[in-house]
Amino acid sequence: MSEKPFTDQELLAYLDENLSVDLMSQVEATLRSSDSLRVRLASLSRQRNDGVHSVGEIWRRNRLSCPSRSQLGGYLLETLPPAYHEFIEFHLTETGCRYCQANLEDLKAGLSAASQDSNRRRQKYFQSSAGYLSADKDDH
Repeated sequence: MSEKPFTDQELLAYLDENLSVDLMSQVEATLRSSDSLRVRLASLSRQRNDGVHSVGEIWRRNRLSCPSRSQLGGYLLETLPPAYHEFIEFHLTETGCRYCQANLEDLKAGLSAASQDSNRRRQKYFQSSAGYLSADKDDH
């Protein structure tokens, strides 16, 4: 009797592309060499399509534990209460939620772009007022 290399929940999350990149790669590599795992995955997919759902699967599929985008923004800006910050950290690192990781990367990119725009604007203001500063100094 051989052990199952992956849980049913992991295989269902694989179908939803909701595993960490490393675990997705492991499942894919194992599927290539294991007929029994492919059969098991097909059976799980059929069961789900036939309406056999567990509470856990519904929870994962609808991403009920995922923080909102504004909560991820608060996490990024470190404005959340410590306990909630720790929960999001766990959600991102331990569960490896790809949806939330992608959302966080998008927020980081937006924050970076906003920061660059702000720096450009500050530089323009400085350059446009530099003449006034030197003229003001000459008057005194």
